[in-house]
Amino acid sequence: MAERVCKSYKVLVGLEIHVQLATASKMFTAAANAFGRPPNSLVDPQVLGLPGVLPVMNKRAVEYSIKVGLALGCEIARFTKWDRKSYYYPDLPKNYQISQYDLPLCSAGKFEILDDEGRPKIVRIRRAHLEEDAGKLLHEAPGGFPIDHTIVDLNRAGTPLLEIVTEPDLTSPRQVASFAQELQKIVQYLGVSEGHMQMGHMRFEPNINLHITDQTGAVHKTAITEVKNLNSFSVLEKATAYEIQRQLNEWIETGSLGKKSTYGWDDAREITVHQRDKEEEHDYRYFPDPDLVPVVVDDAWLEELKSQIGELPAARRKRYIESLRLSPADAAALASDRATGDLFDQSVAAGADPKRACNLIVNVLGQMANKQSRRIPDLGIDAVRIAQVANLIDQNKIAPAKAGELFERAANAQIDIEQLAQQLGLLQSSDTSAIDTAIDGLIAQNPKPLQDYKAGKQAASGALVGMIMKQTKGLNPKVVQERLKSRLRR
Repeated sequence: MAERVCKSYKVLVGLEIHVQLATASKMFTAAANAFGRPPNSLVDPQVLGLPGVLPVMNKRAVEYSIKVGLALGCEIARFTKWDRKSYYYPDLPKNYQISQYDLPLCSAGKFEILDDEGRPKIVRIRRAHLEEDAGKLLHEAPGGFPIDHTIVDLNRAGTPLLEIVTEPDLTSPRQVASFAQELQKIVQYLGVSEGHMQMGHMRFEPNINLHITDQTGAVHKTAITEVKNLNSFSVLEKATAYEIQRQLNEWIETGSLGKKSTYGWDDAREITVHQRDKEEEHDYRYFPDPDLVPVVVDDAWLEELKSQIGELPAARRKRYIESLRLSPADAAALASDRATGDLFDQSVAAGADPKRACNLIVNVLGQMANKQSRRIPDLGIDAVRIAQVANLIDQNKIAPAKAGELFERAANAQIDIEQLAQQLGLLQSSDTSAIDTAIDGLIAQNPKPLQDYKAGKQAASGALVGMIMKQTKGLNPKVVQERLKSRLRR
């Protein structure tokens, strides 16, 4: 048999993303939707699948799903229904999952990310449908104690879950991670999910296969493998990269194209591990749920939800970079949180220079927020005060380094910012006559730095500035430096 040689290969990755929605109650019951509660405390007869109970649809979950669909450029179904999907596992006691099959709520979307070279790339969205989540099967007891059987926690069972499915348009591990990160920003920005991976709010499942071209030009298509339940961006990227290489190596070594199957990620060994061959659609035995009425989305409801979306993170970043000339890093920092971006926009509208406002929010207020373990918008500093501090700095009335002290004293206070700066002794004078007097007096008392400067020692001017600032109070160091240089050049 001729040796197999890979001349080239093409990577095709489609993502399935499960997003837990941040509703107060579960998808088809009033049981609370929460995280971190004692095991099996968020259950009721509907979650337990007891005889005679009936589901009631959570309207807020439907609205959240439509918002995500609109943000992803999807078509929103005006009529959809609920289906039962056979699910014979103990983490969903009624033995079926209420989901959507042939009429998903959202379909045929398009979303733009940046490829590995930083160029725009369109990722098609196949569908986004709403369903209920399953519980958790645990193979060790809380605290990590080993057990010889499986235990179940049903707190998660019934949680509203939006499953988003892309077409296989992603062609590298980096693109896969980038799409996941952008999606996290969107769901957090819209307020439909907290999006914390460590809490299971988002789970990623890449579907991966290769088109391998051999030395004769023949193309060999590997079977699609799905890597299940990845809950961090770094693991998503690592697992995708490993699975791509595994499929390629398997073909080179054996000629096998594999079977359609699911794999898990072994974090300790950083490898994918075969779990089972994948079911086909007919194995799930979908049929319409007889206990739930269809969902009809009329024009008024759709327009109301569209009006609540606003500017999305990618569009906001682009505006900050192109219109306000912010750096990509600063633009990303501001656009990553909707309330922080709104605070910045309001500060600029209140008269702050964009770059100055950005620095104050990202760096000064960001440092305050980290110290207090709070979000920037929750510090009690409104946009008008940010603009006032920005203007005081730009007018050389206070030093940039004093902004943090001003903000700390101004939080939730009603006092005027300039008046507060005066009380704190932070206002600095740009009176040139007073500055010139201080310079002349200092030079008269310290002739050596003047001689050093004229002899070519430029650092001597810095020493003189330091002396002036030490001996006087409230002078603007920038103006002192400018006037001193002018004086020394005479």
